[in-house]
Order: sequence, then C-alpha cells, then structure tokens
Amino acid sequence: MSRMVNSGHSSHIRHSVGRRGLLAGGLAAGLGLAVPATAYARPLDPDVRPLDPGVGRVGTGVRAKGDPDFHPVKFRLPEPTGRKSLGTTSIHLIDDKRPDPTMPSGKRELMITLWYPSTLMDDAPLAMYMPKRTAKEVDDNWTGEYGLALPTGTFDFANTVTNSRQNAPMQRLKHPVLLFSPGYQYSRFVNTALAEDLASRGYVVVAMDHTHETPTEFPGGRFLPGVPATQLPDPLFTRQYVDTRVADTRFVLDQLTQLAAGRNPGAEGNELPSGLSIGLDLRRVGMFGVGLGGYATADALRADKRISTGLNLDGTLQDDRRNGPPAEVALKGVDRPLLLFGSDETQFTDPKKDYFDLSWATFWAVQKGGKLNLNLLGAKQKAFTDYQFIFDQVFRDIYGDDPIITSVMTALVGKVDPAKSVRAQREYIAAYFDTTLRRRPNQLLSQDSPEFPEVHIRW
Repeated sequence: MSRMVNSGHSSHIRHSVGRRGLLAGGLAAGLGLAVPATAYARPLDPDVRPLDPGVGRVGTGVRAKGDPDFHPVKFRLPEPTGRKSLGTTSIHLIDDKRPDPTMPSGKRELMITLWYPSTLMDDAPLAMYMPKRTAKEVDDNWTGEYGLALPTGTFDFANTVTNSRQNAPMQRLKHPVLLFSPGYQYSRFVNTALAEDLASRGYVVVAMDHTHETPTEFPGGRFLPGVPATQLPDPLFTRQYVDTRVADTRFVLDQLTQLAAGRNPGAEGNELPSGLSIGLDLRRVGMFGVGLGGYATADALRADKRISTGLNLDGTLQDDRRNGPPAEVALKGVDRPLLLFGSDETQFTDPKKDYFDLSWATFWAVQKGGKLNLNLLGAKQKAFTDYQFIFDQVFRDIYGDDPIITSVMTALVGKVDPAKSVRAQREYIAAYFDTTLRRRPNQLLSQDSPEFPEVHIRW
C-alpha cells in the first residue's frame, strides 16, 4: 500500500482535522448515507450511528482554506503494467435522433474519453485527471455538508497528472475496443487507472458520461452536475437510467463506426489525434461497468449484437435491489459471455445471508452464453473505482499513519488492501477480455491463484 501514498506535508496537518469528524463522515459515506456509494440503497448497519452533523465541520476544529496548514492533495495513479505508451482524448457527441430541450442543440449530448495505445510522443503534455469544473463538483460531493468532514478543495483532481499524453497519435494497429459505463452518479474519470492499464495492454477504452445523471463538462466550460450526491434512485428512475445508458452505448458505437470510417463525429469538428480511425477494431468490442454501469453493460449486451462480451463489476440486475423483480436480462440471460465480479456486498449462493442478490442467482441459472463469477474478498463497491487508492493517499497525507485510517478505509472501500486490489483487478479483468476478445485463454480464470488471494472464483 505504501507505494501508492503521497507523503507530502502530512506532518503539518494531520492533527488539524477532527479525528472523530473524519471517522464519522467516513462511516456515513461508506454506508451510502450521503455520497455516491452504490447504485442502490443498502440495509444500514444498526451498529453504526449515522453522521452527527455537529461533528467534524469547518468551524468545529476542522482545517479550512484559511488555515495555513491547508493544501489541496494531489494523488498518484498507479503505473500501467502493459508495454504500450498511452494517449487520451475527449469527444463531444450529439445524438440527432434523441431530443433534449435542455441542451443548446435541442438534442441528446454527451462526452466520451478514449484511452489508447499511442506512438512515442514525449512532447505531448500529460493529461490531468479531470477537467476543472468536473473536479470541483466531485470534490464538493466528498467534502460538502454530507461528505467526509474535509474542507472544500481537499481533493485536487484537476491538477493530478495521469500517465496518458493528451491527443497523442494512436498506434497504427487495430486494437479491440472496450466501452465503459461508470457507477451511479460517478464521473467517467474515476476509473482512469483501470482504463489506462487496459490501454497499455493494447485496448482502446471508451468511457462515457451519462448527461443529467453523471457530472458532465462540455467544451467551453458548459457544465451539468448530474444527480445530487444525496439522491438514491427509486426503481422507476433506475429503469430510466439504465435505458438511457444503453441508448448512449449504442449511439457511441454508431459514432465510433463513423470514426473508424474516417469521419469526425465530434460536435465542434476539432482535429482528432491521428490514427484514431485506423486503430479501432470494431469487430472486437467488449463492455464493462461499475454498479449501475455493470447493470447497463448486461442490458447493452442483450440489446446490441456488436458487443461481444461484458463484465459487470458489482452491479445488481434488477431495478429494486431489495425487492426485485429481476430484470429481463437476468430472467433470460444473454447469448454472449458475461463476467460477474462482485464485492463482499453481493452474493447469490445463500438467500439466508446478507447481501443476497436474487437477480444474480436468476441470471446464473439461465445464462448460456458463457459465465464466470469472481469475488473481491473484503471489498465494498468503491474498491472497483480509483477511490480505493485516492482515499488511501488523501487520508495518509492528512493523518500520516494514524490508525483511524483503517477504520475509515474499511467503511468506504472495505478491508481489501488498495495496492493489492488494483493489481488483482487489472490482471483478472485483462485476462477475461484477452480470453473473450483475443482468444488468448488464461489459466487465471480457471482456478484460484496463490498470487492473488484477494480474488476467489466462486463458480
């Protein structure tokens, strides 16, 4: 874990934050009380009290921007493990077939970001983790009134450097394409570390923001914040969100087809990195997503034959996680492979135990197109995002090695070690897509590995 820690300034500020305030905030957030934790409300732990609004706020002993010890915390992304250099670019798309009177065009608009293997181009600038307005919104969600009891501006997402060079030329070889749909309310950027690693192994990863639900920033600074961080969807809205995500996915595939044909689908018509049209192999397309994005992945796999394989990271397959009923994709399955990769908050083998998910059990019984179930031991859903190492680095920057970090991290992402979790997820996810898209079978998927005790093959 230590190799992912930003140690700067910790000795100056670790005592200027109220310990009880951060712990209370962390536990509350970890239980999904206030911040975007999962796509669905979960049973609350009766042994942990909700956040005390009088604890850990600015003005009650917590460091603030006026405090001389305050500083925004940048973090370090883990280095990709593949051999490819990385490029990235973002594209603004407009869907002329779907009306949206709230947008300047009157049509559905969304943003996508591509991470891809690039040619060596050391003079291209490294991309920042998030654009500035999106970064502010995401920071506000974690540090606001119902967040982690940290002052606004603690998370310096806008000035954190990634491993990808902005608009670098794409390597002029055909690469399989992986679509990505983020968790409920989450920005497309909070899985950058996984996207970069897959790109370094020869994939093109295309992440989508789903406008009006996830925070979305358009060229020129126009920004839509998405669903408020405190709002969990009822089943009706969940169904609408999934349907919208599937429609977005199919539209993005259409636009990638245009791009592969040599046309520029960007709304502004800006010059795109060279090689993009050459580098997309749309005969080999997979999709993955976290939480609601995993649900959308399964639905998109059923709706669009162009998607050959899918990976669901801890997403239930029903609109109401507690009460069901299972969605159509769970009742009928799909005719192509779908991997279920769950945290300790999702299991489908014992209805008498906590976190039983009927939709996963139903899907498993009917799925004929290839299936696999992995369990990330000790994890909560946010362990499938960059937050697992972001929180670790930010808390250690503030608290040093204070034991309170263990409690807060357990509440937020579970007991799994962030560095080991990142490494294991990268290997298993790459092995799955290598097997299903590249026809490169990997023994890692056939039996538990002593090298990765964090992952258990349940079926």
